[in-house]
Amino acid sequence: MKKINIVKENRDYNRIINSNRPFKYKDFIIYIDKKEPSVYRFGFSVGKKIGNAVTRNHIKRQLKEIVSKNDYKNNFDCIIIVGKGILKLSFNEMTENLNFALKKLKIVKEQKDA
Repeated sequence: MKKINIVKENRDYNRIINSNRPFKYKDFIIYIDKKEPSVYRFGFSVGKKIGNAVTRNHIKRQLKEIVSKNDYKNNFDCIIIVGKGILKLSFNEMTENLNFALKKLKIVKEQKDA
């Protein structure tokens, strides 16, 4: 995942979360903000209740890998917040759930062949 496609600033997270309705699917809460610039950006939030820093970073790396496999439409920011149940899922289950949620939100162009 390229650095240009990551939401980094706290004010962006707050703006997206406070101005949009959440889409909830299993252990994911997803906020989508449609905007003008011609790029898409993702942000990930894994709370301290999930585990220690090593566990949280591991989950973020897995999410970035899942997100980077798809091809997306432009002009949106997306925040993905992870729930506690994510620890019980395997990587394949996490991939299926997140891909289903992103397709349901209609931001995925098509699946890349791996």
